[in-house]
Amino acid sequence: MNDSRNPNPDASVNALINETSPYLLQHAHNPVHWYPWSPEALALAKRENKPILLSIGYSACHWCHVMAHESFEDEDTAALMNQHFINIKVDREERPDIDKIYQTAQYLLTNRSGGWPLTMFLTHDDQVPFFGGTYFPPEPRYGMPGFKNILGRVVDYYTDQQDAVRKQNQAFMQALQQTQRAAPAGKKQPDPAIILQGVHGLAGNFDVTHGGFGGAPKFPHVTNLELLMAFNELDDTDTGETALQMSTLTLEKMASGGIYDHLGGGFCRYSVDDQWTIPHFEKMLYDNGPLLWIYLQAWHVTGDPSFKTIATETADWILRDMQNPQGGYYSSLDADSEGVEGKFYAWAPDQVQSLLGADEYALFAAYYGLEGPPNFEHQWHLRTRAPLAEIASKQNLAITQATLQLNTARHKLLETRRLRIWPGRDEKILPSWNALVIKAMALASIRLEHEPYYQSAEQALVFIHTHLWRNGRLIACYKDGKGHLNAYLDDYAFLLDAILTMLSVRWNSQWFDFAQQLAAVLIEQFEDKTSGGFYFTSHDHEPLLQRRRDFADEATPSGNGIAAQALLRIGYLTGNLDWIVASENTLKAAWPSIQQLPHAHPTLLLALADLANPPRQIIIRGLEPELGRWAKRCHQATGLRTAIYAIPTEIVDLPGALALRAPATATLAYVCEGHQCKLPEFNLENLISDLKPQAPG
Repeated sequence: MNDSRNPNPDASVNALINETSPYLLQHAHNPVHWYPWSPEALALAKRENKPILLSIGYSACHWCHVMAHESFEDEDTAALMNQHFINIKVDREERPDIDKIYQTAQYLLTNRSGGWPLTMFLTHDDQVPFFGGTYFPPEPRYGMPGFKNILGRVVDYYTDQQDAVRKQNQAFMQALQQTQRAAPAGKKQPDPAIILQGVHGLAGNFDVTHGGFGGAPKFPHVTNLELLMAFNELDDTDTGETALQMSTLTLEKMASGGIYDHLGGGFCRYSVDDQWTIPHFEKMLYDNGPLLWIYLQAWHVTGDPSFKTIATETADWILRDMQNPQGGYYSSLDADSEGVEGKFYAWAPDQVQSLLGADEYALFAAYYGLEGPPNFEHQWHLRTRAPLAEIASKQNLAITQATLQLNTARHKLLETRRLRIWPGRDEKILPSWNALVIKAMALASIRLEHEPYYQSAEQALVFIHTHLWRNGRLIACYKDGKGHLNAYLDDYAFLLDAILTMLSVRWNSQWFDFAQQLAAVLIEQFEDKTSGGFYFTSHDHEPLLQRRRDFADEATPSGNGIAAQALLRIGYLTGNLDWIVASENTLKAAWPSIQQLPHAHPTLLLALADLANPPRQIIIRGLEPELGRWAKRCHQATGLRTAIYAIPTEIVDLPGALALRAPATATLAYVCEGHQCKLPEFNLENLISDLKPQAPG
């Protein structure tokens, strides 16, 4: 019998078939009558008086695939879901607004952290969750109940215990609102001394042997590393040196571990062990942009060539495998290929031996651990076992010869691997994730002196401006010629931050105008005018169960933290006090949250450092090629907390404070910190000798 709720009952499709999200399309042929989150689906739940089964995931997620195969493709399970629930699928990458709410709900309901897939059961009329979890197996195992059993129990509870459900929902909503309790806007500036507390907090959770923070599973936590590296520039004591060592040790261990793709470049999402050996194999754009950024900074600060190598290989992977021919960057590579996690990346010694000469294999096997026991599903996942110099010495090879031989072997394996069946690639384009890579690729162009990296960044920015900027507002995602959904705080803040880095590498008046427009929308559409800081959704966004204003860093940097940093920078650059005040108010609004757990807020701590001790800005005016030569020397001579803006003489009509940085008949530079600028400098060598690292304020 046809079900009227299935939009196309004569074909094996459901309402997801018209979506562009790769994750939703993966479920379009399930026997489950899935709907996207929409007014129609919510109205249907009210009309039929059935609870909502909300399932949230993303296309590269291994356990999402497992639950889909075990339960959502199963006819019996689907029949139960279709009979008793309105089933809604959400791509958490397209709808982070929904995901943030129900991940918080999962923690409040179960006292356990969330994850994906997220499985939540909501009341039919107001979308309040009354039960939930993450992955459920089809039958009881792993100490978890079976999913079909869960469905039956939820139906019975919802049918027979409506009073209890409503009473629980009332208590839940009170608890949910408490997580977003806004303090009145304060007048006292946050104390920058708390930055040191944040560093000590990270040190207390630091793995002194393997780097990183905490135990398994172990994540890169790039914002932690960025805070530690910046603190080294702010603090010239042993504490600052220790902070740098924590950051660089982590980067060294990640680069040698299996979380790094030693053949193709780029990093996987996280390590399932505490030694970075075996990753969860999905490769996310939002990880690799910040990781490229931090390896570039580590190379600049330490001069360690291994950091330069990792940065170069990661940038090349982004160019080769993750950039749309039209310019934008794709979102992710799946953890699975051919239905098996990690299959694309695993090797057997005989496979490798068949591709390499005897000498090449001897070196490769010793370096990447093929001589030892298998480390992944009876196969070998590559990770380095010892420094190359040590292995080369044992095999009586010069280090230059060993490096050349190893690179030749890696190239051969990479070319063979490219012929395998690839993991799925999520080809939707998200402005926030693209911004993280635009920022890093722009920096790569100047740090690695490689023009194609800048061209890549600019192509992505052109794509966003062309396809995702409509009527003065950003669109949240784009795929197959279709852009939709209101963009979020992170989209505006991250893109503003990225454009400022672009301008620091090469001035472009069009992008400067775009940056000012983004800053204006941030203030107009996202700012909490009463308490300070920024909401995750705009003022005209679809009403949801909660409107969130978050401050702590998550897998990506805090949108409030990046907004505070970027608005402060562009505020000082232009002299726009409104933007500076908005940054200050964000830190005041976040202050109670920062005080509670300083080391959970590294991005806001960096913003606080910028407010207390404004980063240096160097505005150079002149003609090419002299202008470029000055800018290059300044980039080489300065640290992490200096921005260089080389503005050609012919560019006029600059706003506010920038109009005061006038050109002359010869090249000159204005060195500014906050609102204060020194007299212009006309001698390059004098300028460079004066550009010493800033002392703590």
